Amino acid sequence: MPGPTVGPAGETSTAPNDPTTPSSSTPSAVSAASAAPTGRAGIGRATIAVLGGLVALGPLTTDLYLPGLPEIADELLAEPAAVQLTLTFSMFGVAAGQLLFGPLSDRFGRRPPLLAGLVLFTLASVVCAIAPTLPVLIAARFVQGAAGSSGLVIGRAVARDRFQGVAMLRFLASISLISGLAPILAPILGAQIMRFTSWRGTFGALTALGLLLTLAAFGALRETLPPQARDGGGVVATLRTMGRLMRNLPFLGLALTSAFAFGALFGYISGSSTVLQHVYRVSPQTYSLLFGANSLAIVVMTQLNGRVLARRFTARALMLAGLGTAVAAGVVLVLTTAVWDLGLLGFCPPLFVMMGSMGVVLPNSSAQALSLVEPKVAGSASALLGTGNFLVGAVVAPLSSLGGRPSATLLAVVVLVCGVLATVAYVTLSRLGQARAAAEASAVEAGAAAKGVVTDNS
Repeated sequence: MPGPTVGPAGETSTAPNDPTTPSSSTPSAVSAASAAPTGRAGIGRATIAVLGGLVALGPLTTDLYLPGLPEIADELLAEPAAVQLTLTFSMFGVAAGQLLFGPLSDRFGRRPPLLAGLVLFTLASVVCAIAPTLPVLIAARFVQGAAGSSGLVIGRAVARDRFQGVAMLRFLASISLISGLAPILAPILGAQIMRFTSWRGTFGALTALGLLLTLAAFGALRETLPPQARDGGGVVATLRTMGRLMRNLPFLGLALTSAFAFGALFGYISGSSTVLQHVYRVSPQTYSLLFGANSLAIVVMTQLNGRVLARRFTARALMLAGLGTAVAAGVVLVLTTAVWDLGLLGFCPPLFVMMGSMGVVLPNSSAQALSLVEPKVAGSASALLGTGNFLVGAVVAPLSSLGGRPSATLLAVVVLVCGVLATVAYVTLSRLGQARAAAEASAVEAGAAAKGVVTDNS
């Protein structure tokens, strides 16, 4: 029978009897567990800083150019909804890239795929900066997103390599503190860059960042997955591992919860620029300040969650509180935009509350899901988590501009629906998973009891 898995808040849960979950009865799991310390030993501040920068690459790639979306539409003679495809295809790229880089990092180690991804990201950023047409920009953004996903997926896998339980959540919080500054500073920095240059200058900045991170990762990031702990299977084995993970109801429930919560986040990210600037007529500088305030809410709650709340409450209690807050804020947002029409004053506060709730839901769902798998398949598990997140985000991104123009009400409905779906996925699938685990435990106990009776009779 599988051993207990320690969750991020110190609670235990029984994982299904599956090769993708750690078991105290298997030698591979023992060696993997011994290779994954629960403290910070073996990872220095330089590594944490580099991993934070790598994870920050995603939000920077997404957010730095957001103040320039209206200018892109004007220069490339495109509709706002068409320009938002640059964001949508970037997110499709991030989703596809994680499915590539995650399994590669399980098989070849963390460093080689990461360095290759960073080089490709830098080259794609150059193409974005000089793109002559919208189709070229959209294609380059897809490649940029796919390559940049290497840092996102491998950063989470490194966390699973080295940490477990609360220690993993604290490590993720440390990375989030660094990467969380990215969405705060990115639109502000992007708006300032556009004071002296055009939207193309933002992609020039991403090119420089890609080169800097490539050099930093090459010098500071050491391999965290030793050869003996790597997954030696090929493509077929990887697909089988992912299939087993998707049949693991607790993992699936947490993955869907994370995906829909991420959809709420990216519904806001993709629609806020055009809604705030076109509907509420704020300047790019004011937009960047409002965006930064909401990002600060995520960072503060992420740190509070990892350093304080996770030690005092169970992961389930934190998840239910975060999801309930997100749904309540979404309801208020719909009312203030569709019924009461309170303008900017009614639009911003509920968004602030909802973004703060994401600082609880997203890290807890990821940490819980990764705690259900052993390190040698952490890259594949991380890839599934990230792919689900960005696929939902890519679908959600253009919805706030349906009908050809941005709508505050549409954005409110999108984030509310995503919050409700995340809550339903967590509540229903976690209960199904608990019921299945209980049934398996009962079957094992009944089998053991029957075997004991036969032995006594003989």
